[in-house]
Amino acid sequence: MDKVRGQFIDIIEFLDDSRDTIVWRFPRQGNEIKMGAKLVVREGQTAVFVNEGQIADAFTPGTYTLETQNLPILSTLKGWKYGFNSPFKAEVYFVGTRLYTDMKWGTQNPITLRDSEFGMVRLRAFGTYAMQVTDASALLRQLVGTDPQFRTEEVAEFLRQNIVSQVATALGNANIPMLDLAANQDTIAANLAETLTGNLRDMGIAIPRFVIENISLPPEVEKALDKRTSMGVLGNLDQYTKFQAAEAIEDAAQNPGGGAGAGIGLGMGMAMGQSMANALNPQGQQAQQQAQQQAQQQAQPQPQQAAPAPAGGAAPPPLPGAARPWFIAVGGQQVGPLAVDELPAKVSTGDLTKETLVWQDGMGAWTAAGEVAALSQLFPATPPPLPGA
Repeated sequence: MDKVRGQFIDIIEFLDDSRDTIVWRFPRQGNEIKMGAKLVVREGQTAVFVNEGQIADAFTPGTYTLETQNLPILSTLKGWKYGFNSPFKAEVYFVGTRLYTDMKWGTQNPITLRDSEFGMVRLRAFGTYAMQVTDASALLRQLVGTDPQFRTEEVAEFLRQNIVSQVATALGNANIPMLDLAANQDTIAANLAETLTGNLRDMGIAIPRFVIENISLPPEVEKALDKRTSMGVLGNLDQYTKFQAAEAIEDAAQNPGGGAGAGIGLGMGMAMGQSMANALNPQGQQAQQQAQQQAQQQAQPQPQQAAPAPAGGAAPPPLPGAARPWFIAVGGQQVGPLAVDELPAKVSTGDLTKETLVWQDGMGAWTAAGEVAALSQLFPATPPPLPGA
């Protein structure tokens, strides 16, 4: 009954409700088509007749009555010298020629490029494109074959591989800094659409629209770039620290119960902020070093006697293996630094006696020379008077 019913079906058409079917083969029992049947080809379609594996005729949008005069190639293949209404066998493929949009592409692995500012970088990219069949016969020969229903998913991976290879080449040859790629995405995409269309022309496919949605960096590189951007936005760190301090004071004023803690936190925050600003400012570094030197000088022990302390605080540390120098008080004035071998001369001139105040690095205060064990050899003991003398 199916075979008999097929002889009376005289309308050949395709209504696509899938939105992703590129090629659809008309189902007919035994592929028998009645001579005089109606062929309806709608806009966005092309009907291709295949006879015994060979492409015979192609029909653009319109309504046709299948007769020998409308099937010149098929009539030649069949050897019909006279028109008659007997059925004939042929496969009819409907090929969609509309735009197939929202097809996606992306780089599974990063593309390594050389950037003029950042050196070697790895980029990822993704986007969409539109595909269109420009030559139905070439598509059937190269990709479809005998597939009764050829969908976009069957060609999507093949197209994605071609796109990714061309994207890598286009980005590498563009010689555009990484930070300027976003401003040139449309130009790169237009060039890629033209290149891909040329590469796929032999298969009857064109890429009329190509879109680059995003070009991104690996997450770790994006974090480093965000830090660099943050530093540029902050600008003058000294002014930023003052601004933060002013906001902290305002917040503390609105929270009377936490005044003590806020004051401590504010002081620590300002100190940390000033240290950061000084660390990033050459002049601030110099000022911070000077402040540290003054703090070290103030931490040195001060003399307890009226005689002044050594100028500039503690003397610099001695060279390895060298004795530390001495300072003596002569007439209320500081004399020194003096080497150990210079002290006997001061003893002979009377400038250094047991009562003379002396100081050396490591001593807590000025002390009489006679009380310093290290100087005892300078003052030999005087024997007591003989009995009866």
